Amino acid sequence: MKLIAAVDKNKGIGANNALLYRIPDDMKFFREKTLGKVVVCGHNTLKSFKDGKPLQGRTNIVLSRGGKPIDGAVVCSSLDELLKKLAEYPTDDIYVIGGQTVYDLLIDYCDTACITEIDAISYADKFLTKLYASPSWSLAEESDIKEYDDIKYRFCTYKNGFVTPR
Repeated sequence: MKLIAAVDKNKGIGANNALLYRIPDDMKFFREKTLGKVVVCGHNTLKSFKDGKPLQGRTNIVLSRGGKPIDGAVVCSSLDELLKKLAEYPTDDIYVIGGQTVYDLLIDYCDTACITEIDAISYADKFLTKLYASPSWSLAEESDIKEYDDIKYRFCTYKNGFVTPR
């Protein structure tokens, strides 16, 4: 599995159920990586999408304690149920897309993290700290620094040396 996120200098990923930054190149990067793939998110992340609907062109799997059906998505109400469902798909086709709780639950099952690192700080109430705190994750690739609207950023790929088997 892979994890994909955009983080600021404080490892913030969101505030008030919204992204911290809307960088067109990052949105394009996300679309290119996830289109035709399986995306895994929590219920609040799903609600943050346009009209609160699943992403088109992808298999949407939502982890939600309530477990209520969602049109256009597969809903799992527990980690065990989610892992069983994910076993039906090729590992390389699965992207964990947030939010913080889902990242924290699944990061150890991921072998790759596609991270847009944004050289700025904004108010955040959700973070991706486990990636940077774990000694099993290391930077494998990074792009040149890019800039949009006076915000510098780069695309980074991290690899996990100790993946938990599903």
